[in-house]
Amino acid sequence: MYGFEAMTFNIHGGYLEAIVRGYRAGLLTAADYNNLCQCETLDDIKMHLSATEYGPYLQNEPSPLHTTTIVEKCTLKLVDEYKHMLCQATEPLSTFLEYITYGHMIDNVVLIVTGTLHERDVQELLEKCHPLGMFDSIATLAVAQNMRELYRLVLVDTPLAPYFSECITSEDLDDMNIEIMRNTLYKAYLEDFYKFCQKLGGATAEIMSDLLAFEADRRAVNITINSIGTELTRDDRRKLYSNFGLLYPYGHEELAVCEDIDQVRGVMEKYPPYQSIFSKLSYGESQMLDKAFYEEEVKRLCLAFEQQVSISVKCSCLFRGSILFISCIPHFPLTRDVIFHLPTCSSITGYFSPT
Repeated sequence: MYGFEAMTFNIHGGYLEAIVRGYRAGLLTAADYNNLCQCETLDDIKMHLSATEYGPYLQNEPSPLHTTTIVEKCTLKLVDEYKHMLCQATEPLSTFLEYITYGHMIDNVVLIVTGTLHERDVQELLEKCHPLGMFDSIATLAVAQNMRELYRLVLVDTPLAPYFSECITSEDLDDMNIEIMRNTLYKAYLEDFYKFCQKLGGATAEIMSDLLAFEADRRAVNITINSIGTELTRDDRRKLYSNFGLLYPYGHEELAVCEDIDQVRGVMEKYPPYQSIFSKLSYGESQMLDKAFYEEEVKRLCLAFEQQVSISVKCSCLFRGSILFISCIPHFPLTRDVIFHLPTCSSITGYFSPT
C-alpha cells in the first residue's frame, strides 16, 4: 500500500475494481480448456462455451460455424466489457483505458496501409481490424501515398497524432518504411504511456512500470532479431528502441550491434529476469521466443490482480484472449497433439484460473 491512496480509492475506483474482479471470475478455467481440447468440431466448442460467459455471444449463431465467427464473438465480449468500464470511469482511469487502445490503433493503421500497398480490398481489411483500435477516418487511410499525407489527411485528428512527429517524412510508403513507422509509433506510444503511469504514482506506477518495461524490452529484442540481415543500420535500429526498460541504455547498445540470434541471447542472459526465458530455447533457435515471452507476459499480468488500490488491474483484465487453438480444429486428425502443446491450453491456462 502506498501513502493514503487506499483511503480515497473506492470513491471513484471501487465499483470498477469489483467489476473487473468479476470479469476475472468469468475467465475460462484450466478445466474448461481441458474440455475444449477434447472438442473435435466447432459446434462442440460452441456447446461447451454455452455454459460460460461466452455463451450469450454464440447462442444465436447458426451452424456450420467458422473459426472467425467464434473469435469475433469472443472479441466482442471483450469490447463490450471495455466499453462498459470506459463509460463508468472517471479521470485518471478513463485516460488510462484510452491508452490501452492506442496499440490497437497503430496495428490497424499499419494493416490498412500495408493491405492497400498490396492492392487488397479496403472493406476486407476493415473487417480484420481490431474493434478497440477503430476510429472514424480509418477507411480513408488508403489514399495516403507517403508519411506526410498519412498524417495530414487522416491521423491529425486521432490520438496517434502526437506520436507521428518522428514519422513525418516525404518517403513513399513501402514495406520497410511501414515497419519503421510501426515501431517508431510504438516507441512514442510506450514512452508516453510510461510517463503517464509514472505521474499517477503509487501501486499503479509500480505495476505498470514493470509491465511496460517488459513490453519495451520485448520489442527491442524483436526489432533486433527481425532486422538482422536487412538494410537497417545499427543507428536506425537503436532509434527504434524505447528509452526505458531493464535493457535501457546499456542493453540497447549491445543489441544494436548483434548480428545473429546467439549474440542476442548472450546480451539477454546478462539480465536475470530474462535468463529463464532464453533458457527454454536452444542455441540458434528463435521460433519459440514469442511463446516464451507470451508466457512471461501472462505471469506478470496475473500478478497485477494480486494488488489492490490500483487501476493497473484493468490492464490485466484486457489482456488478449487465449483462443488460438480454435483455428486448429478444422485440420483434424493431425491437430489433437498440436492443441495440447499450445500454451493457451496448458501452462498459461493455469494462470487465468480464478483463485
